[in-house]
Amino acid sequence: MTVELTTSTLLPGQLLARGVSRAMRSHDFVSVEELVPTSGLRVDVMALGPKGEIWIVECKSCRADFLSDHKWRGYLEWCDRFFWAVDGDFPTELLPDDTGLILADAYDAEIIRMPAETRLPAARRKVMMQKFARHAAIRAQSARDPDFVTPF
Repeated sequence: MTVELTTSTLLPGQLLARGVSRAMRSHDFVSVEELVPTSGLRVDVMALGPKGEIWIVECKSCRADFLSDHKWRGYLEWCDRFFWAVDGDFPTELLPDDTGLILADAYDAEIIRMPAETRLPAARRKVMMQKFARHAAIRAQSARDPDFVTPF
């Protein structure tokens, strides 16, 4: 039996992540959701660019969601650029000025503010690209085989 994910079954942050992932394709980036760069952290969207760029996007559905996120600074060392994705009703003045800003909905997104690039060291980039590839492969296999059990 396959569970169909519709707009009505996704949480607000998941809807934002879907719109962000769609928009990333227009920038020639591919993305995965809910990737774990290291123990204790789970990013909402990780996007991989055509030249190996790594962007992390955290999706915040409301003020309380943002204010309760105390781990976001830990994501900075795992990407070249860090963004927040929020909807049009989000109070964007809460977001740090030195981070990226994406306005999103369930269907698309637009980069409003591009953050400065902080290039990852080569060894860290290699680790993240391997994590991205494994995560994407596991997700693809799970989609093809609903009975597939993730080994971790």
